[in-house]
Amino acid sequence: MGRLPAAGTRGGPGRLRSRGETPLLPPAAACPMDAVGVAAAAPDAGPGPAWQSKCPWGAPSTTSISCSLADVMSEELAKELQLEEENAAFPEVVAAAEGPFITGENIDTSSDLMLAQMLQMEFDREYDAQLRREEKKINGDSKVSISFENYRKVHPYDSDSSEDEVDWQDTRHDPYRADKPTTTPRRGFIGKGKDITTKHDEVVCGRKNTARMENFAPEFQVGDGIGMDLKLSNQVFNALKQHAYSEERRSARLHEKKEHSTAEKAVDPKTRLLLYKMVNSGMLETITGCISTGKESVVFHAYGGNATEDKVIPPECAIKVFKTTLNEFKNRDKYIKDDYRFKDRFSKLNPRKIIRMWAEKEMHNLTRMQNAGIPCPQVVILKKHVLVMSFIGQDQVPAPKLKDVTLSSEDMKKAYYQILNMMQQLYRECNLVHADLSEYNMLWHDGKVWLIDVSQSVEPTHPHGLEFLFRDCRNVSQFFQKGGVAEALNERELFNAVSGLNITADNEVDFQAEIEALEKMNEDHVQNHGKKLSTFSSDGDPPIYDE
Repeated sequence: MGRLPAAGTRGGPGRLRSRGETPLLPPAAACPMDAVGVAAAAPDAGPGPAWQSKCPWGAPSTTSISCSLADVMSEELAKELQLEEENAAFPEVVAAAEGPFITGENIDTSSDLMLAQMLQMEFDREYDAQLRREEKKINGDSKVSISFENYRKVHPYDSDSSEDEVDWQDTRHDPYRADKPTTTPRRGFIGKGKDITTKHDEVVCGRKNTARMENFAPEFQVGDGIGMDLKLSNQVFNALKQHAYSEERRSARLHEKKEHSTAEKAVDPKTRLLLYKMVNSGMLETITGCISTGKESVVFHAYGGNATEDKVIPPECAIKVFKTTLNEFKNRDKYIKDDYRFKDRFSKLNPRKIIRMWAEKEMHNLTRMQNAGIPCPQVVILKKHVLVMSFIGQDQVPAPKLKDVTLSSEDMKKAYYQILNMMQQLYRECNLVHADLSEYNMLWHDGKVWLIDVSQSVEPTHPHGLEFLFRDCRNVSQFFQKGGVAEALNERELFNAVSGLNITADNEVDFQAEIEALEKMNEDHVQNHGKKLSTFSSDGDPPIYDE
């Protein structure tokens, strides 16, 4: 093997000298590795510059190419440098103009439109190539890459798909639909002799029935019969048609129930729109949330807004939204169908109206109670099935129900006499029977009892008014007797004390029988005279109980 030559300076640093050239490195400046005979310099080397006394195994020094200021400021030089960088970074990217520019050899370039299309095609190619370069630059070696395919200007001539490829959906043959529309002649048949075909032909009707399945609802899965010569008989088609219609109606009912029902602690879109309008009009400042739920309604808390000239809005309001699911109102029509105030407007065929009438009935009953001075919520406004009332409580905390509060013996006795007085006022002055009075519908606030939930309240002349009153008396009597009120009357004594009727019966069965007889007498009187006048005989006004 020959010896490695030392680095020379004839052609700049790092240039290897040939065999006949004289080394310029002096022996005294040779690399220490020459002692072992590796790459030593010749002894007849002439003098040289001091910077050339480096070890030939060191890193070669790079020299910068000198250029003038005009070359640096030249735009052509900048473009060349940019092109060199792009080619070095993306060597595999094809240039923008992959193919030759379209010439006019086979195309008539005398038309301005053709020239514009050719220029646009060339511009699109350059734009797509630039997008590919940007895409490659951003992605790099990352495993997750992005694509600019949606921004490419794909020209029809550059499409990768061949001309023979055609979408099968555009050219598929539908065996059930004729290429040209054919009409059945007036005589009802086609052909002559043995080749006669009527409109009742089994094959023709079967194919028509199969084609008519496309008119079914999109939710009804009929499958894809393309490629199969299906023939449905009239019986099968009619059965499928009836089933499709029934499924469409069922889905519509489910959708209506979902969109128009007020669920637990939630409101449907129509109810939400009513609440938005109340807030936007300034009547309500804000709705904080749900405070109570029941079988028939959901109650929300809200802060009152600006008062108007004819309406005083309390600082805190309770919004009672009646549920529109109709499930709880199917068996409660007896409270409203025989009420003379709503009898003419009651319709069993339109149960959705019952819900609005239910809210309207509570508004009227609360107005009567408020005029009589009975502690109850104050009505603010009624909008369809949404009733806004004053809030019984403080700072978003509702007043507790009578069943949840623990009262002393004195407060319990006071509450009993107050309820007894309110029942008498409700019967005499308001001409109403609560019909659902219990410890669940009585609140304790500010040291007194408040009555709520009077949507089912009826007048005493109702066909079942006295039955409802007796049930209320039983609930009140049992609650206060269990609460330790010694002065609490039993249900029969309480009934006579509230109604003023002197029904003397030894047991409860006979007592209820006399109540039913009075109701029957009143119903016959209404049918004969057409007026809601009570025929109940009483010995003067009922006694007023006070502690």
